[in-house]
Amino acid sequence: MTKGQVRILDGVDLVVEPGTFLALIGPSGAGKSTLLGLLAGLESPDGGTVEKDGATLARPGLVAYMPQSDLLLPWRSVVANVSLGLEATGVPRRAARKEALAALERFGLEEFARVPPAALSGGMRSRVALLRTALLDRDTLLLDEPFGALDALTRRDLQGWLLGVRDELAATIVLVTHDIDEALLLADRVVVLSRRPARVALDLPVDLERPRTMEMETTGEFARLKGRLLDALGVSKP
Repeated sequence: MTKGQVRILDGVDLVVEPGTFLALIGPSGAGKSTLLGLLAGLESPDGGTVEKDGATLARPGLVAYMPQSDLLLPWRSVVANVSLGLEATGVPRRAARKEALAALERFGLEEFARVPPAALSGGMRSRVALLRTALLDRDTLLLDEPFGALDALTRRDLQGWLLGVRDELAATIVLVTHDIDEALLLADRVVVLSRRPARVALDLPVDLERPRTMEMETTGEFARLKGRLLDALGVSKP
């Protein structure tokens, strides 16, 4: 994959099995977001193919995609923001709002349904944006650093929340992150991309038990897996 005169991706070959939670990590500028754009159908490869269920992914909308910014509309309430994707796909507004409200209740967010996004913390905004993405009911969710702009404590809170609702989402998930601990805590596999032009430097199965807990970060097995990722990234261990 080339943009202008810059080679971004170089022969990246990935297969993501249905129901898998895959995390993508790598240096800044390695092409992680570009790869996610290809998987979303927002960009077209200049070589090779992107396939879903054996067919070429030729247009956006077949998967659900959450960009780095939450993109909540300030003039719409939380429930109206969550229902926005459904409305855009043709679901009547009343039915979309009803489904959005039920989802907010299921995920413990119902008390915020009628407030505007400006009244929410950064962490709450990320939850709402993630729920809006999940409510599209696609079997694949693409998450581009959904917690990247949050402070460390809020980020950990969101990681714990995503762990808790993972089974509710019932989808294949591809997460782009710079946070190695986040990748190991959440994912079934972690793929490390090399520096640009990116190739797969490591495809690491994460065989930690599920359900996962934050306390797993203190275990020897977590440290072993983290060491392998640091080696693949060329980062010195502390």
